[in-house]
Amino acid sequence: MRQKFFVLGISALIITAVIYYYFNIGLLFMAILIALLVVGFANASQHKHTILRNFPVLGYFRYLFEMIAPEIQQYFIERSTDGKPFSRNERSLVYQRAKNIDSSTPFGTQLNLNQPHYEGIKHSIFPAIVNEELPRVLIGGSDCTQPYSASLLNISAMSFGSLSENAIVALNKGAQQGKFYHNTGEGGLTQFHQQGGDICWQIGTGYFGCRDDRGGFDGGRFTEKANLPEVKMIEIKLSQGAKPGHGGVLPAAKNTVQIAKIRGVLPHTTILSPPSHSAFQDIKGLIDFIAKLRELSNGKPIGFKLCIGDTREFEMICQEMITQNCFPDFITVDGAEGGTGAAPLEFADGVGMPFEPALIFVNKTLVRFGIRDKIRIICSGKIISGYSILRAVALGADICNSARGFMFSLGCIQALRCHNNTCPTGVATQDKMLMKGLVVPDKAERVYHFHKNTLHSANELLAAAGKNSFAEVDINIFMRGDEFAHLSDLYFPDNLKSVRKH
Repeated sequence: MRQKFFVLGISALIITAVIYYYFNIGLLFMAILIALLVVGFANASQHKHTILRNFPVLGYFRYLFEMIAPEIQQYFIERSTDGKPFSRNERSLVYQRAKNIDSSTPFGTQLNLNQPHYEGIKHSIFPAIVNEELPRVLIGGSDCTQPYSASLLNISAMSFGSLSENAIVALNKGAQQGKFYHNTGEGGLTQFHQQGGDICWQIGTGYFGCRDDRGGFDGGRFTEKANLPEVKMIEIKLSQGAKPGHGGVLPAAKNTVQIAKIRGVLPHTTILSPPSHSAFQDIKGLIDFIAKLRELSNGKPIGFKLCIGDTREFEMICQEMITQNCFPDFITVDGAEGGTGAAPLEFADGVGMPFEPALIFVNKTLVRFGIRDKIRIICSGKIISGYSILRAVALGADICNSARGFMFSLGCIQALRCHNNTCPTGVATQDKMLMKGLVVPDKAERVYHFHKNTLHSANELLAAAGKNSFAEVDINIFMRGDEFAHLSDLYFPDNLKSVRKH
């Protein structure tokens, strides 16, 4: 192809030159051909890119199509029920509820219900009355002197740095209006989080916001912020679902001077939080650290977040709680399918336990050790609808957190540009021009409406199942497609033999 390019290009240049010589036309076209030949020669001479070396100039089209492939897939190829991590239908549901417009759909389901993986709610022929009051759950054990009444649905951990300042401000203002909490993420508590909404302050392995000069935990700085009135809970981040065992990642392109100053690091460098904490090195140290933070915060709810890996380690944590008679007020369970702004593909695809078995395991383990009544379980893992909330509660959760659901309410279009600072909606970028597109007052309203309408949907589903409160929900209100297949195999063939036409 390289030889053909130069043969055809030089031939076209000669023909154009002859036409220009005799007819005085084609000068612009000749200039374009010369430029293309120069670029082509440079491509053919370089040793770095094989495609451009073998296909001078034409090879650029490959990079162009590769760059816009996600948009082509999303807008022209993807069906309404396709799309990963969230389908077009799921995204549209959030957009409609965030805009507070009708979210009903016409003409029936687009899903194939006659398959083993189908899941549905066993509705009652005597539905309960829909409760218009949005559900809340009290967090705080016997050692907690400042318990907190949390909404059933809240904003999951997303740091300033991963998200823009406009996105953080809009989320917190929406949380204030809807009376639910906003998890800061491990990037620290910033002025953008302090817009009047309730805060769950997350303490990660980098200790941003309570970090000493050596990068370790600073009790004095922690005490100062932990006792702010808007800080309602403190969460110790052990691991997250998208990259368990790796530590947080903030790409250099998003590490501005402002963010670096807040975090106490060098600007324009990739920030890799340590995989583990330096304030404690073992399970006993973790429980001691929980007690320490509870004391320094004057009795506010303290918990930890983790993605389940080695199940024996969680069992050992439970045993240590009992030994020390010290229990966290809550445990946040993150599934391996959780979201992130940036993660190595191997960690995102191949490390950690998925949400469903992890939540079931944690709930059953706490029950088995006889300590379930002392600890609230918060879950995080693709919570985006009233149905997913009800399902999480049925699997053992007390409270649900959502990150990407609230990102959609801000206008996220799942462009998959979170990691390179080019988010087109201004949600996951530090580019000031892109950030200006996210208008805070409008998006704060959408955050509020998404929360309210999603919980109202959960209340409607609860009533459809004939239940009056979420305390009555368990896995028995759900059915699975493989139940139908089993019934068919056992009973239908024999029954059908006796069927006669009349």
